[in-house]
Parts: sequence; C-alpha cells; structure tokens
Amino acid sequence: MRNETLTLSYFTRNMGIIIGLVLIWRGIWYVLDAFDMAFLGGSHIWTALGGIIIGLLILYLPDHDLKEIQKL
Repeated sequence: MRNETLTLSYFTRNMGIIIGLVLIWRGIWYVLDAFDMAFLGGSHIWTALGGIIIGLLILYLPDHDLKEIQKL
C-alpha cells in the first residue's frame, strides 16, 4: 500500500511538472506568433533564428558546453 501511494504521488508530481512546462511552452509559442504577425508581417524566420540562438546560449552558459543536446 505504501509503495502504491509513493508511486501515485511521484507520478502526480511529475505529471504536474510536465503539464506546467507544456503550458508555458504553448504560451510562449503563441506570443511569438502574435509578435511575428504584428511586427514582422507574419514571417517566422527572425523569431525562429532568435529562439535557436537564445536556446543554445541558455544550454551553453551554465557549464560552457552543449552536452545537454547529446542527451536527446
């Protein structure tokens, strides 16, 4: 009984984290789409390139390598 409770608690907590991250990602996606429509005439190239550069910087700066990408 105790293991079932721990497993359910573990699953619920992690599922909450996953749902939270997906909702944040979805919100950012729509904000960038609106920015593209309002200021760039609907072209997604600049926010896409900017996102790639910022993402790489976020992965690189803490430990000065990109080993996180290898985990994919």
